[in-house]
Amino acid sequence: MSTDDRHPDEADEADDTRDAHAAPAADAARSAHHALAAAILPLVGGAGNVESVASCMTRLRLGLRDRTRVREAELRALPAVLGVVADDTYQIVLGPGVVTRVAPEVEALVARAAAAGADGHDAEALAGKGAALKADRKARNATPAKLLLRRIANIFVPLIPALIGCGIIAGLGGLLVNLGWLPGLTPALTVLANGFMALIAVFVGYNTAKEFGGTPILGGAVAAIIVYAGVAKVEVFGRPLSPGQGGVLGALGAAVLAVYVEKWCRRRVPEALDVLVTPTVTVLVAGLATLYGLMFVAGEAARLIGEFAHWLLAHAGPGAGFVLGGLFLPLVMLGLHQALIPIHTTLIEQEGYTVLLPILAMAGAGQVGAALAVYLRLSRNGSIRRTIRSALPTGLLGVGEPLIYGVSLPLGRPFVTACVGGAFGGAFIGLFDMLGHTIGSTAIGPSGWALFPLLAGSGGLGPTAAIYAGGLLVGYTTGFLATYFFGLGKNLLEEFNVSPTQDPAPEKSRQNSPTPTSGTPGSPEPPEATDPEAPPRPEPAGL
Repeated sequence: MSTDDRHPDEADEADDTRDAHAAPAADAARSAHHALAAAILPLVGGAGNVESVASCMTRLRLGLRDRTRVREAELRALPAVLGVVADDTYQIVLGPGVVTRVAPEVEALVARAAAAGADGHDAEALAGKGAALKADRKARNATPAKLLLRRIANIFVPLIPALIGCGIIAGLGGLLVNLGWLPGLTPALTVLANGFMALIAVFVGYNTAKEFGGTPILGGAVAAIIVYAGVAKVEVFGRPLSPGQGGVLGALGAAVLAVYVEKWCRRRVPEALDVLVTPTVTVLVAGLATLYGLMFVAGEAARLIGEFAHWLLAHAGPGAGFVLGGLFLPLVMLGLHQALIPIHTTLIEQEGYTVLLPILAMAGAGQVGAALAVYLRLSRNGSIRRTIRSALPTGLLGVGEPLIYGVSLPLGRPFVTACVGGAFGGAFIGLFDMLGHTIGSTAIGPSGWALFPLLAGSGGLGPTAAIYAGGLLVGYTTGFLATYFFGLGKNLLEEFNVSPTQDPAPEKSRQNSPTPTSGTPGSPEPPEATDPEAPPRPEPAGL
């Protein structure tokens, strides 16, 4: 969290001076983001209830002291909020672009409130301390496997922007080579695309040490051993090592080991010698273990991952694609899809692309098809239809969370039929993989239409793009048909397919279910043309 050493009045005066010289459009945009941050903060328990502020591509991630203080119904009702996810952090889905501008505003508001109440004697601060103790007890009972997956995700998520940028540059360079254009520029593009990948182990080591509570630079230093060219002079089990052997898996293991060695030293080395002894012992012990153990073991593990991925698609392509494409949406819903990033990264290191991402991207295609079917079936519900219209463009570009949390998951059964669409799209891609037409992506992060610039494969760019487009079409079509005919049962249609002037359900239905409150999809609403604001989200319905 950022801090400001200036006096609050001086800081405010400096901010006012800077804002006075900003362009009017920028002022309006910043004002809107500030207003959204100011609206969110009291609904999550106030600034005193916020321990940390972070963001990923679509979500504002808040560490909260006491989640019982969150007013979730009011939070979901904010027009800009596309959904919420209660995970290790409290995640508010705002969408790409918006979240990167709102997060600093929330951070600034929290910092200002902390400065104003630094004495910690108010009731809010006291309640926060009690909630922190409660959260600590809860954390002790958390499942170790889930905590490990979340930590791994936190290591790799910050690397995604660089992976995307370098992947697109690599795709552009490959296109220019195939076309024979700008031969003097393509070597430079190759350097730009591969420079980050050549040193990705260092960044993984740095983030790993930071995540596990060690000194980040020591984690990076130990991981750098893996990519150093001089390791070729070291022999292990009678064979020389190769620079980069073990890749990101080796860097991950080396940095974790470095953290444990560092913590061991901190507990035992006298403070007067700590600055000299601890870094030296950490790099020495973890470095030797990396050279004579981890690089070999991680290298074998990475090799097996690559061989298994190719074997799976070569021998069970449609079945494997069906399972992977069908299960990916639940992983996204739970936030566990980030745990796949090390596997993607390992495949990109080995082959130059990951064969799994195009299959997993079909889940988003099924989601889009399901949303289109809901749009047509709920022809009288202007609220849900507006939600779909606003979220559909990002869904086509592979950002599925607005459609998941705003449409299919609250309705229940359409989420399942969207998974069916993803399964059939994945089976289509897997079929061509089994036939020898490998489809891959040179980077991770984008999906949907946004993945086209990153495609690579064994059959050239044209056939690869055509197969991927065919998979999207299958996902769209299957998700649409499954949802249109099976995704909305009679009860759902009676509850949600209502006109603005029609009762949301028959009298008998109202007696057997809670009365819809104002703002829910089943309640009367003004005509669509008079409500330019984004609608509240539908309440969860059973499968």
